[in-house]
Amino acid sequence: MHGITLDVLLSSARRFVETGDPKLLGYSSPFLGLLHSLSYLALEKVYLQEKNFRSCPAVFHLVVYPSVYVGLKSLLTSLVEGSPSSLTTVLFHYLLSLYDSQLFLKGFLRLQCCCRARCPERLPSPRGLPGSLRFVFYGMHGLLDEIFFTSVFNLVERSDRTLLGHTSLWSFLMYGSCSFVVEKLYFHLYHRLGWSTWQRLPVYVLFIYTWEFTWGLGLRRFNACSWDYSHYPLNFMGLITLMYLPGWVALSYYQDVLSNVLHRVQCAAGRGSKTADSNGKSKSSS
Repeated sequence: MHGITLDVLLSSARRFVETGDPKLLGYSSPFLGLLHSLSYLALEKVYLQEKNFRSCPAVFHLVVYPSVYVGLKSLLTSLVEGSPSSLTTVLFHYLLSLYDSQLFLKGFLRLQCCCRARCPERLPSPRGLPGSLRFVFYGMHGLLDEIFFTSVFNLVERSDRTLLGHTSLWSFLMYGSCSFVVEKLYFHLYHRLGWSTWQRLPVYVLFIYTWEFTWGLGLRRFNACSWDYSHYPLNFMGLITLMYLPGWVALSYYQDVLSNVLHRVQCAAGRGSKTADSNGKSKSSS
């Protein structure tokens, strides 16, 4: 998901510079997503070797890890594009390696999932992920969903075996904000009012259609709307269509599951910080 988001970000930025298109279209594919997953799994193993460089951490973070990162990403670029990486691409990958080791992996590896036995069943954990991180997660998840959907659509409708999918950077904000609000609706309707799943789903779907229509109407005013359902039956102004109703119902149900999981995820204390043990006494983590 993180790799696909970077693909979309880079390709949309490149396309905007070349064309000035406000739709901010970006591209990736399930195949690239798989390659990113495998590469990040390998890079995580490399990052865990940081403990062997405690006497000279700068060497690890500025030389060792970036070298592996740039080499691996350059290899993937040559495999996908069929040509070696340019000097600009190599320098850009070096900057991404610094972000990866100093921010992304450092935070990602501190995440822990609280099991059901330790977490309250009907209330979110106050120590769960902050709202800003859940917003980012939902936005990236939305980009992933659209890339997979459009790649399968292109395969079925256009016999495009490259499985190249497309989305828009605007979708990051749309999905992030929409899922964040639906999450709030879930905790209010279920935990406070006790509504069942089938009572909540119509509310979710109605909000999703309203959100999609509102965003589409606003983006269309600036020629930035990346979708048009005018060729589909049961559409309204080409911005929403009942053809996607089953998909939105399924995603609404999945949103409840995802909200529960994210609220069980906690960020472990960093080195040198103090946490409270089971007896309420503070202790230092290492």
